[in-house]
Amino acid sequence: MSTRARPHSGAVTGTADGGRHGDAPGRGADMPAPADDRPASPLRLAAVALSVVAFGLTVAGFVIALGLPPEWDSISIVTPDFACGLTFPLVGAFLLARRSRSAPAWLMCAGGIGCAVNYFGGAMMYRSGADGALAAAGLYRYAAGIGWVVGGCLLAVVLPLYSPDGRLPSRRWRPMVVLTGVVMTAEAVRTVVRPTPPAENYPLPRIIPNPLAIDALAPYHQPIQRGLLALIMALAVLSLLSLALRFRRAGPVLRRQIAWPLSAFAVYIVCMLAGEGWIAAATVWTGLIPVAIAFSVLRHRLYGIDTVISRAFVAAGLVAAVSVVYFGAGALTGLVLSGYDRIGGLAAALFAGVVFHPLRHMLRRLVDRLMYGTHGDPAALAARLAYEVGEAEPVNALAAVASVVKDGLSVTGVAVEVRGQGTRRVETGLLGPSPRTVPLIWHGEPVGRLFLGAPGPRRFAAAHNDRLITVATPYVADVAHAVMTTADLQRSRERILTAREEERRRLRRDLHDGLGHALTDMAMTINMARISLRTAPASADLLLSELRGGMDSVGQEIRELVYGLRPPTLDELGLAGAVRALAAGGPPEVTVETEGDLSDLPAAVEVAAYRIAQEGLTNVRRHAAARSATVSLRRGESLTVRVQDDGHGLGEGPRSGVGLISMRERAAELGGTCVIGPAPGGGTAVEAVLPISIGRM
Repeated sequence: MSTRARPHSGAVTGTADGGRHGDAPGRGADMPAPADDRPASPLRLAAVALSVVAFGLTVAGFVIALGLPPEWDSISIVTPDFACGLTFPLVGAFLLARRSRSAPAWLMCAGGIGCAVNYFGGAMMYRSGADGALAAAGLYRYAAGIGWVVGGCLLAVVLPLYSPDGRLPSRRWRPMVVLTGVVMTAEAVRTVVRPTPPAENYPLPRIIPNPLAIDALAPYHQPIQRGLLALIMALAVLSLLSLALRFRRAGPVLRRQIAWPLSAFAVYIVCMLAGEGWIAAATVWTGLIPVAIAFSVLRHRLYGIDTVISRAFVAAGLVAAVSVVYFGAGALTGLVLSGYDRIGGLAAALFAGVVFHPLRHMLRRLVDRLMYGTHGDPAALAARLAYEVGEAEPVNALAAVASVVKDGLSVTGVAVEVRGQGTRRVETGLLGPSPRTVPLIWHGEPVGRLFLGAPGPRRFAAAHNDRLITVATPYVADVAHAVMTTADLQRSRERILTAREEERRRLRRDLHDGLGHALTDMAMTINMARISLRTAPASADLLLSELRGGMDSVGQEIRELVYGLRPPTLDELGLAGAVRALAAGGPPEVTVETEGDLSDLPAAVEVAAYRIAQEGLTNVRRHAAARSATVSLRRGESLTVRVQDDGHGLGEGPRSGVGLISMRERAAELGGTCVIGPAPGGGTAVEAVLPISIGRM
């Protein structure tokens, strides 16, 4: 068969005159209306029945067209009109059968019936003409022409205007509906009174007569036909513009409803613009347009359209742009490097590969902005999170960031849980029974968890939502780590404050209970010695001797107090000498090894190192039953203190006593570490790493 188009109401349509009309099938999205529980009305039942009849007419027209003789077989059987007649009436009837109150369902039925009448009438016109029944062919031409204009205008103009909620965008669009009715009437009248066409250049073997022809209109017929066709196409463009304006002004949910039919129609337009070679693809896609409208009306898998559109848009843009870049670079290198085809092809491929990833990122951001606006833009979400993190204190920033994440991801609730002692949790909104859990990782360290509730009314597609989560998680992890650090700092301050107050209490107790009483007794002894000095010199001498012994005890207590504040051997011998003095305090034999300059260490580091070495040696002498031990002091960026013995080790169930806990706490106070474990070859090793810079601060 020839590739010329049969009469249809698609983008390439033929009239009964053998001319070609441009129009488009219906498209739009419909907001789901509440179900009507009342019994089906006779009008609705009649619409459903007529839709089934329209399907039968389309099938019958297809069968009739298959049997046309070659001289009358001048058009293509499979056209967008064929798809419109098959799918639009049935989908419209399906929606009406579900008690849908929406106007688009009625428009789909009426427009689909018009397309079916057009397709069947065109087939019967050719069949009757081939059989010689030219009068009957003329009558069928009326049906085909009127069916074309009714189906085309209803599906291409009126349906988008009333999509997706069955109402016009505003009252200002009412004149356009009236004008569409006028144009439909004018085109129907033109079809009925069409003058008899001239025999030359007529596409059929015989001229199909028109009993109602007004031949006086022959000079004006072609301009009128072209003008009405142009007006119908302009109305179709304006109708699509109204749908695009709805899409731009609508909220996220309504955008998704409009996006289904709008995206389906966009693909259809691309197929039609590609030429007659794509008529088959356009016909198949035309059949998918009412299905897309039904998806929108029923909200069936409504939110999957985001991912479909995003990936299709990005893929199409990449294919087009990379193709242009590749062939452009290939042509340029072919001109510059004539005779070096392989080098030119390689250069073109490399250049296309360079622009691929930036172009993909740019296209994805563009489609995200089109689908979700600035609210769903990952860059905008990152900017909001960065602002909140920079403006608020860590404790308050946690709640602020949780609120931004809830709004940015459009979920019902968000909770942030921070690890550590006294786990902190901030929650906003309602999480629901099964929230999604996202781990928070800060430079490889788990710092908490992010809980996300169910998607809210302004939800995003799963793929886009994952991109937003990927953008938001590092900021939440930064805040969680800052909260952990702040909590650790606060606990450290509390420990320092507690230790200072405990030291003051100890000094007060020692001074009051020990030194204070001793000085009081000494004062009383001096008074008694003065009283008895003249009368009983021997008694005074005894009192003074006791006073001398008490002064020695007081001096010893003062030395013990001073030693408790800072071991005096550190000032006298330095750290290495003080540790050697500890090593000489008794069995087992202890070897002291030093490395680096230990003379200018901060006081806090010296005391911590000395106390850790002292406690380590005490444990060796009390519990290890060792024959020898080694104390190592190595200075680098940090000071490393290691106490190792060859005793029986820690055993299978070591318990952390007061001494071990004390060593760990002294190292932690300086931001260091203290590890206690088995030594190579047997025994126990205590290794503490003390930062020197922290000690100076």
